[in-house]
This record gives sequence, structure tokens and C-alpha cells, in this order.
Amino acid sequence: MSILRSLFGTRVPRMVEVVPLGTRFEVPVGKTVLEAALAQGVEFPHDCTVGTCGTCKARLIHGRVDCLSEFAYTLSEQELAANFILPCQSMPRDSLIRLEVAIPATQVARHEHFEGRIIGRTPMTHDILHVEVELDRPIRYLAGQYANFTTPRCTRARSYSFAGPPDPAGSTRVAFFARKVAGGTFTEALFDGHLDELTLQINGPHGTFHLRDAPGPMVCVAGGSGLAPILSMLEDAARHGVTRPCALLFGARSEQDLYALERISAISSIWAGPFTFLPVLSHESAHSPWGGARGLVTEFISDTMPAVKWDNVEGYLCGPPGMIDVGIAALTDRGVPLQSIFYDKFTDASHAARMS
Repeated sequence: MSILRSLFGTRVPRMVEVVPLGTRFEVPVGKTVLEAALAQGVEFPHDCTVGTCGTCKARLIHGRVDCLSEFAYTLSEQELAANFILPCQSMPRDSLIRLEVAIPATQVARHEHFEGRIIGRTPMTHDILHVEVELDRPIRYLAGQYANFTTPRCTRARSYSFAGPPDPAGSTRVAFFARKVAGGTFTEALFDGHLDELTLQINGPHGTFHLRDAPGPMVCVAGGSGLAPILSMLEDAARHGVTRPCALLFGARSEQDLYALERISAISSIWAGPFTFLPVLSHESAHSPWGGARGLVTEFISDTMPAVKWDNVEGYLCGPPGMIDVGIAALTDRGVPLQSIFYDKFTDASHAARMS
């Protein structure tokens, strides 16, 4: 509270410069960096505004800030060491701070409000559902992004990544993977079919998780329903003839939790460069005939590209927070630059961020 009192009591103007947006704006007393940016029309990447999604993540390259809540839940240990902050939870301490955003906000489509109806629900595993939604008008998104869902009964937004490649002209039919969460109001209603006749309120697209334009090898690590944005990115990249070497690691508990293998095989068959797929099972019975990799998926990152120069690799990770944190550490330990690692953390009803 003493920090807040000192912040609210100050009269010295606080200025923020954002690179590479080339913008400069003042942060009024009592406002966060993100609040001030949005109030002044700055197209700053954001979604939740409460420090859980990480979309507004930026690197502090000059000056100091005070944080309203800890960054450690959302940001990795490596990002904190590299001076990344969450502008939605930051107030400038110095008269001038300078931030570097992860990507230019102008590269990401503006999010809009849509209405939609569920037109298909197909079980992929015992707890993952392929959901098709028809929208009231076309939506444009980048492969890897997500949308927020609410209904009259479930007003707290649930976020789901697009599970298919985008249409440059926009799509009225979109697909998502939803994982069932025990006690989750939204997903239990979704799996039981209780949302089929409701009008869904959808806001999107959101997120800065998408494939960057780079020539080097790429390692993709997915867990659970985190396969959705990875598939979206890889199918889109294959369609555009991307030739960079690619390794896809998919972590699941048991063989029955593997899914979308036909789609992965199709991607592999048309990928213009080297493509490796490695499924890894963490809880498969020792008596099962499974002859593939066992353990944590992050333990096998090196196996997929044994001769690669890791400082030229990009990492794309999507799944539960624990997998993401260990995956980032595994990649940076091998020499992958932190700025070349991109991720999207999927949390469940026990977390404050991504709800399933």
C-alpha cells in the first residue's frame, strides 16, 4: 500500500516510449502503462488486462516500474531475468521508461465482437472435443491466435485457440479444441451439449502466438489441447510452402490421449523441408505395446534435431504452464535465444488465466 500511496501522490509526468511502434505517451497518476496506452489510442497488444494472459508482455529497456502484482506466474524465469514486464500491471517509477514489444501490434488483426452457434462437436479423446462454430460474419486471424467465448449462462470468458488454418479473406466457420475440466461450468455444458442451442458471444482474435518469418529450424512442442494452435500454424505454413526444418513433439499421458495423427501425417507429407514428428507418453502403462518415447515431452527436444545449431532455432510451445516453463528452460539451456522462443500457456479452472 505504501508503494501505491507514493505512486498516486506523485505529480511528476511519466512518459513511455514503445519500440518498434514508434509511439510516446504520458501515463497519468494512478494508471498502468497499458491503461494509458489504450486510453490514448496506442495499438498495444493486450487481452485480459489483469496480468494473466501475457499478451501485453514487453521488455523494459530503459527506466524502472512498480508492479501491482507479481509477474512470475505469467512470465518465465528466463523472461524475468531478461527484464520483461507486464505493462497491464506496471506503473512507471521514472520520468521516462522505454519498452520493446514482442511484435508490432499492427501485425495482429484487430479483435472484434461476433456471435456464433455450435454446428459440430466431435470427440477426439475422452476429454478433448473438436468444436465447430458458425459465426455471424467472417473473422480474420493469424494461425496460432485464439478467441474468447461467453454465453448468457457463463459470463466469464473462456479462451480457445483456432484449430485450423486461416482464410486470408476471413472465415465464417471456425474450429477449436476444448479440453474437459472437472467442475468447469463452461466445458461440462459444452461436452453435454447444453450450449448447442445458445448464441455464443465471441471476441477475437487475440494473442501474439504465431509463426515468425525466419529461415532457421523450428521446434514445436504441444501438450493436450495445446495442439490446436500448433496445427493451425503448421498447416498454414505447409500451405504457403515453408521449407525450414521442423520438429513437432506432442506430449500426452497415454496412447489413448493422442489425436489428430492423420492431420499431422498430412502436414509431414506436404512439408517442403525436413519434418520430424515425435509423440511422447508420460503415463503409458509399462505393460502396453507402445514402443515410442516415454517420459516428459520436453526431455526429447534434443532428439528431434541432434545436429542443429541451436542459436539459429526458434521454439514454439503451447500447453500447460509446467510444460511451457520446463520447455523454455530446455531450449535456452541448449542455446536458443530467449527472443526466439514463443509460447501460449493453457491453464484450467484452477488458474486465473486461460480457462478451458
